[in-house]
Amino acid sequence: MSTKRRSDRVHRDARLEAMLAVARVLRGRSLDTALDPARTHPDRALVFELVHGSLRHYLSLSETLRPRLRRPVKDVEVEAGLLVGAYQLLHTRVKPYAAVSGCVDGVRKLGKSSASGLVNAVLRSLVRSPPGASVSPAGAGDHPAWLIERIEKDWGEKAEQIMSANIGRAPMALRINVRKVSTTEYAALLNAAKMDSRPGAFGETLVLARPTPRRSLPRFADGFVSIQDESAQIAAHLVAPQTAERILDACAAPGGKAFHLAEQAPSCQLTAVDSDETRLAFARTEAERLGHQVRFLQGDATKRDWWDGVPFDRILVDAPCSGTGTLRRRPDIKLHRTTADVRTHATQQGTMLDAVWPTLRPGGTLIYCTCSILAEENDDVVAAFLDRTSTAKALAIDAAWGLPTSHGRQTLPAPGKGDGFYFARLVKAHA
Repeated sequence: MSTKRRSDRVHRDARLEAMLAVARVLRGRSLDTALDPARTHPDRALVFELVHGSLRHYLSLSETLRPRLRRPVKDVEVEAGLLVGAYQLLHTRVKPYAAVSGCVDGVRKLGKSSASGLVNAVLRSLVRSPPGASVSPAGAGDHPAWLIERIEKDWGEKAEQIMSANIGRAPMALRINVRKVSTTEYAALLNAAKMDSRPGAFGETLVLARPTPRRSLPRFADGFVSIQDESAQIAAHLVAPQTAERILDACAAPGGKAFHLAEQAPSCQLTAVDSDETRLAFARTEAERLGHQVRFLQGDATKRDWWDGVPFDRILVDAPCSGTGTLRRRPDIKLHRTTADVRTHATQQGTMLDAVWPTLRPGGTLIYCTCSILAEENDDVVAAFLDRTSTAKALAIDAAWGLPTSHGRQTLPAPGKGDGFYFARLVKAHA
């Protein structure tokens, strides 16, 4: 078989793999688990691009396809084929013939030959008469109505730039394990591997010009590097662990922030708690790869039955949330989240702060953070906690990054920058 024919077949298979992943998400699976079968695909980059792109633009693509269909498509795989095809035609430079034929072929391979004519006709209609320019602000057409309302309410004139950023590609940031290699030395390793990078927000941060599978990174297996968003790296800097201190990461798995804490102060006594044993098992494996000593405990941070009664000097509460600051990486959130989910998270976050606060010593510091851009999960949660907790006080975070809020500081997604994260610094009064 010629090299060109082999390459064409791989690309076609990539489109089929992308259709399957999109279909899994449409059925309710998370994007992470939906992509698991594709992680070893020979054209993994194309699969991931097609899946992420189709889901980032799911709402506007669906709106574009709707008038070209006589009736709604009930078959999820066929819908996925239309979405993947439409994404390529409207948002990429893929040749129209390749986009159309690849998705028609994929539908046939999925045993949906009866729908191949429909997919062919609809996608060809997009080639002949693409939709006109949208009158909505950039990105607004790819957010559910409830989320548009929340973003506009919380961020006013910044709403448009947030929604525009949410449909872009997220940069791939690296956190260098400075206990094993300097950032300068690792940048040289990247350069030798023909991977372009630039300095990031912190001394241990590099940002790649192009994403790459983590195992392709130089000396990854030796623990030289981890993948971690720039905004996520702020958390460990705010905790600022010191030698011999007792540190708690209350919602630790899969461990990225805990390991960053260990790299900042390797002699601190670090306890990482999480309720998910599967994710903790992954964290333990990562700790071994990176060479970190961490005490892992399976436990629910909304309770204290895991605590040995010895107070912590510093605590990080990276609370479960809506994830609305990470829509570039997790566009499935726009399909699956509801306002009820946000309310549920906010209640859980408050319960978690109430449960963890007694484990902090007087004079100690707690950093509360989320990857949400919604006030209901951020300032509102902190304000309610302060109202009912006489020993808690919020300290302002003065920094070059982000924007000040009533009780903390917020980063917002932006092209080439980190995700949307909220941080609040709470100190405990002495008795």
